[in-house]
Amino acid sequence: MRSRRIVVVGSANTDMIIKLERIPRPGETMLGGEFIVAAGGKGANQAVSAARAGGDVAFIARVGRDMFGEQAVAGYIRERVNVEHIYRDAKAPSGVALIFVDRTGENSIAVASGANARLSPANVKKAREAFTGASILLLQLETPLETAQTAALLAAESGARVILNPAPARELPDKFLRQISILTPNETEASLLTGIKVTGDATASKAASILRARGVRTVIVTLGPRGALIADDEGTQVVPGLQVKAVDTTGAGDVFNGVIAVAMAEGQPLKQAVRFANAAAAISVTRMGAQSAAPARREIERFLKLA
Repeated sequence: MRSRRIVVVGSANTDMIIKLERIPRPGETMLGGEFIVAAGGKGANQAVSAARAGGDVAFIARVGRDMFGEQAVAGYIRERVNVEHIYRDAKAPSGVALIFVDRTGENSIAVASGANARLSPANVKKAREAFTGASILLLQLETPLETAQTAALLAAESGARVILNPAPARELPDKFLRQISILTPNETEASLLTGIKVTGDATASKAASILRARGVRTVIVTLGPRGALIADDEGTQVVPGLQVKAVDTTGAGDVFNGVIAVAMAEGQPLKQAVRFANAAAAISVTRMGAQSAAPARREIERFLKLA
């Protein structure tokens, strides 16, 4: 029987968050915000989210030889994430994200990539053993594109399915897209990838069709509180979101991706897997932070029973 191991290749950051009434305009200084330091980075957020949801997770990443890097790795260990293939960089600092969050939970983020930008194809090849028997490879785009492409090739060799969260969005070659089992853009990312302005279900469906025509097998466009649109060989359908009062949307997409990776590794049907991930993301936006907001498996299951 194939293992349910999930390999995550991606970024590790420390998030410095200021919660304000609203996000400052260019040139404006605002006083009175609440400051929070939290573990972040899209790759790390997804790895921790998957581990909390019950996944057997190995994380391939690169951090600096500094306080932020050491604290980050210690946190992954506490979450039972395999850190054997996290590399320490003596020449670059650990990644940092500066985040403004307004009273509605919306955010504005700037990232200094640091060591993340130096996660190389060689690093991934050195971690080849992590792919052996893995069910899912989960990727994002906060590390070099060639590194993600190398990871996808190793996944193909081992028979693992590839989930790509194309964030931050960038132009992607069709050769790479043909290696992707599931692509999970949000509305903004789907717009940037296709040139279609995604404003609702119809335009999300059109964008998904374009991406499938370029070689992606399944496209899931996340729609925020409205849920997610699935486009695959069986057609298009929307899985509704679960309504909550949001306090911070930072990392909600990462929680969705980490949790859907677990559900797919477990063999859940796609619609069920998306609902499971929708529930996890909904819980996460009721809390501050990214990794700190990711729910445990029991919380997701309890929430779905009450929904």
